Amino acid sequence: MSPVLCIALYFVIWWMILFAVLPLGVRSQFEAGEVVPGSEGAAPQQPMLLKKVAITTVIATIVFAIVYLVVTRHLMPHQIFDLTPNLNQ
Repeated sequence: MSPVLCIALYFVIWWMILFAVLPLGVRSQFEAGEVVPGSEGAAPQQPMLLKKVAITTVIATIVFAIVYLVVTRHLMPHQIFDLTPNLNQ
């Protein structure tokens, strides 16, 4: 795998995991009973973004390492991705 492909793949994996991690542990201002005037009640009280970025980075690194090993060590047969029609039938 080329370095550019690795960076792009890591970037995609990181963003997908970030969107899965963002809603974890979020409590809205309405649920906490402390709605700041001028803000939406559904806005998070404490989004904990730095903690979620750190969690996302750790999980994304593990997932990327697994994908990298599967691709570079040919642990998955490429025939399952062959989408060309079989014309010999």
